[in-house]
Amino acid sequence: MIGVRVRAHVRRLGAVALVVAAVLVGTTSPAWAVDYPSWDDVQNAKNNETAKQAEIVRIEGLIAEQQKQVEAAQAVADQRGAEYQVAQDAFDAADFKATSLQQQADASQASADHANARAGLLAAQLYRSGGGAELSANLFLENSGGADQLLARLGQASKLTQINEGVYAAALAAKNTAQSLTDQAAVARDEREKLRVEAEKKMQEAIAASDAAQQVLADQQATNIMLEQQLEALKDVTAKTTAEYQAGVEAKRKAAEAAAAAAAAGSGSSGDWGQLSDQGWAVPAYGRITDTYGYRPGQPAGANAFHRGTDIGASCSSDIYAATGGTVTYAGPNGTYGNFVLIDHGSGVSTGYAHIRSGGIFVGVGDWVDAGQNIASVGSTGASTGCHLHFEVRINGSAIDAEPFMRDRGAELG
Repeated sequence: MIGVRVRAHVRRLGAVALVVAAVLVGTTSPAWAVDYPSWDDVQNAKNNETAKQAEIVRIEGLIAEQQKQVEAAQAVADQRGAEYQVAQDAFDAADFKATSLQQQADASQASADHANARAGLLAAQLYRSGGGAELSANLFLENSGGADQLLARLGQASKLTQINEGVYAAALAAKNTAQSLTDQAAVARDEREKLRVEAEKKMQEAIAASDAAQQVLADQQATNIMLEQQLEALKDVTAKTTAEYQAGVEAKRKAAEAAAAAAAAGSGSSGDWGQLSDQGWAVPAYGRITDTYGYRPGQPAGANAFHRGTDIGASCSSDIYAATGGTVTYAGPNGTYGNFVLIDHGSGVSTGYAHIRSGGIFVGVGDWVDAGQNIASVGSTGASTGCHLHFEVRINGSAIDAEPFMRDRGAELG
């Protein structure tokens, strides 16, 4: 199931009721209706047993063909989602490399600065003493403590000179290392930006494929309602005409509308929204933390060795809440992440929600969501061994540890 463009429980139920009602009373027809049987075709076939059986076979074939089209479109959406995730992983690896190299360069530069400062102090001390050779001569002229003390002072002077030379050498080496690492970091950043562009491109392709698959599904669902009703009308031996059959269906339509209205009226329970902190942030799901941000050695094939999110062991089909207000930038299949939602909160901050159950995404790309809004439900899609929420926080596209970030905003995970 795709289910990535459904806005919320109430709107989903209402939309289904309207589609069912419209199709059952025959007020709508698919854009390609010329290729599908009309109710007149069904009535004519119902009057002749041979024609009826042929029409039944025809309609069953149409239903099967539509299902194949839905599956093919979904396969393309899944493939594009997987490509998006591969591109995102490549960016994440390049981002980690660029950041690590820059951190090493900064540390080496700090060492060089420290060594330079130390060498400067030693040089000043030597200068005040008259320099290396002059210092040794002065020690001889000023010696008044005997031979042992003279030798000791000469040793200290020589050692001071050697230390200073070593410090200067260390400072130069650290400076050279810092420059080399800085150059490498610059190259890594350039590569990272290329991969950022590629990941964005793949995300847009995945969105387009997901939208196309959703449209195929919506068309199939609307048409199948009519086809299945026509099929039932042909098989209904109690109703001599399709008009008699549709009269019975009208009663079912009213019952469906009543059920949808009742469900909508009772859908405003407290479980539809998460509790907000004083800063306007919500815990995305409730459960204990089962995996944290960082390296995970010995991971099975398909799983990342570096875990860029926090796993929350929430129960299957439990609510997933938007961490805070923002715009949905992705909602659909995403490789090993399974069904995935990404929300842009502005100021470079975004949050991601992975492994959502099939049919469990309640928002679509471009939707605005409020803090604590129920956007999806927990599942185990993608590279997952059990129901949980993989929750990510990204700053300017770079994944960070979500636990301290959320704790600082009054919405502690776990």
